[in-house]
Amino acid sequence: MSTHGKIPAWVQDTVFYQIFPDRFANGDASINPANVQPWGDPPTRHGFMGGDLRGVLHHLDYLQDLGINAIYFNPIFLAASNHRYNAFDYFQIDPKLGNLNDFHALVDAAHRAGIRIILDGVFNHCGRGFFAFSDLLENQAESPYRDWFHVKNFPVSAYGSHKNLNYEAWWGYSSLPKFNTANPQVRKYIMNVSRYWIEQGADGWRLDVPNEIDDDTFWEEFRYNVRSVNPEAYLLGEIWDGNPRWVSPGHFDGLMHYPLRTSIFEYLAGKLDGAGFTGQVQEQMSRYSQKNVFAMYLLLGSHDTERVLTVLDGNLDKLRLAYLLLFSFPGAPAVYYGDEVGVAGGKDPDCRRAFPWEESSWNHDLRTWLRQLIAHRRGSFALRRGEFVPLAQGSHGACAFARRADGHQMITVANPSRYKAHLEIPASALNASEGQVFTSPIDRQQIAVTDDALRLTLPPVSGNWFAVHS
Repeated sequence: MSTHGKIPAWVQDTVFYQIFPDRFANGDASINPANVQPWGDPPTRHGFMGGDLRGVLHHLDYLQDLGINAIYFNPIFLAASNHRYNAFDYFQIDPKLGNLNDFHALVDAAHRAGIRIILDGVFNHCGRGFFAFSDLLENQAESPYRDWFHVKNFPVSAYGSHKNLNYEAWWGYSSLPKFNTANPQVRKYIMNVSRYWIEQGADGWRLDVPNEIDDDTFWEEFRYNVRSVNPEAYLLGEIWDGNPRWVSPGHFDGLMHYPLRTSIFEYLAGKLDGAGFTGQVQEQMSRYSQKNVFAMYLLLGSHDTERVLTVLDGNLDKLRLAYLLLFSFPGAPAVYYGDEVGVAGGKDPDCRRAFPWEESSWNHDLRTWLRQLIAHRRGSFALRRGEFVPLAQGSHGACAFARRADGHQMITVANPSRYKAHLEIPASALNASEGQVFTSPIDRQQIAVTDDALRLTLPPVSGNWFAVHS
């Protein structure tokens, strides 16, 4: 197989941290927009808070201390919005975030620290200020770029209502005209963008709504262009329903695993028992080849969802258990910026609050928990490389499953209920012998196999990891 089709081996050893650039940290106040909001004000759809690339650079030590080894950035290219999903120029860093030198400084420092960086690629649509669309508005039917978009009739107006818009736009938003990706000139432009940022040091792309470019040859060409520059570049698709078509040859390495997120929340809500939860996860994995399972991006929150703490009604025990489960599965687990210190928030734009750099506001116990999980995950061959093996179900919805690889084994036990639960795992299921001791890397608790089983009592809303004592 050529390197263009191989999945980067580094992905399954990775813990991602997602950053919404305007809201993480302000490292250069001189480039703040004139109407910048005070840091930490309630977020709005149109306001800027001044986060930038230098802010991330200045806080790399924070990210290293947390233990992550990859960053996924929401869009960083020139645009009129704080989210930047309406790009004006795909070859220019938004000046409110910095410039190409700042990007290079960040990439170089991140790479020295062992941290990879992937960028958000929005190629289904652009913004009204994109050069080709501006030309279309100016020159109408005489524009040389009229076929870069899906124009229904002339004259084109960029401010029509959802109902009378005379060009195709993403979900009918007039500010997001859709590219005609069947046009060879459009494809050439996007392919040049895809290569350029990999050449500048990016380690991959997260592709926004890629299913709306329903063209296998486009994505095959995209993959070829990216991998021609860096054979180890990671390609991640935002496919909410987990359709396996998008990890078939010529598409992406992994998907944002929203179905797993749903299963974890349903399990914590009591909508699934232990057997239902592990069965559902196993069914999800069965849709993909093993190599793609290990390249999935595992998340509890993102810029498109309520904050995980808010989803779980502020229940910190459930939040801790949710992350334990997330870090137990094959793939690359991710933390959405601020979730590790207890940032709450409802739907967009509230889920895009500024990171609170006043440490007195942090939930330090939660951050310590995430640091532990990340350290143990990165240090466990079984958790990074092992196959998923359901083991047992207990009372009150409790469950146990293992990750196994080359003689290494890590057992996850979980009790999502508000009652004490009991679990009994047969020694045969564990490949364990009588008297063998299992130890938790988290709290050093030890349990021995007795009478051909490992028996545990789990407190309400709790979980743990166990490995053979050495």
